[in-house]
Amino acid sequence: MIRIGLIALVLLVAGFAAWVRLAPLPADRWHKMAATKTEGDWPDTGGFEAVRQIPDPQARLAELGRIVAASPRTVLLEGSVEEGLMTFVTRSAVWGFPDITNLWIEGDRVHIRGHLVFGRSDLGVNRDRILGWLGRAGL
Repeated sequence: MIRIGLIALVLLVAGFAAWVRLAPLPADRWHKMAATKTEGDWPDTGGFEAVRQIPDPQARLAELGRIVAASPRTVLLEGSVEEGLMTFVTRSAVWGFPDITNLWIEGDRVHIRGHLVFGRSDLGVNRDRILGWLGRAGL
């Protein structure tokens, strides 16, 4: 009986892991700009947004895009510097939980917003990740 319970538990955990890693992330759902915010840092449930006012936002967007793309377990989902909007997916190391990061230009401001896909709390992971990226970019 214990053996059957353990097998069921292993199958349940494996099924959950597969679901998290293989769930589709349609670009039309995630590739968008959030509501307009002023310059500053904006914590949110399950995410974080930072807005920086800078003289050459397109060049900074390109620089941030390179920094984000070079991060472990991060891939570009949609967008480009020319479009003024880039959307990335970063997956956690163990479970592969996806976090979405949107980078976009609005006037003379660059926005970077990270948020989870599953669950309610990201435990500050997106905040730490975004502030690290901004630090590397000198912002």
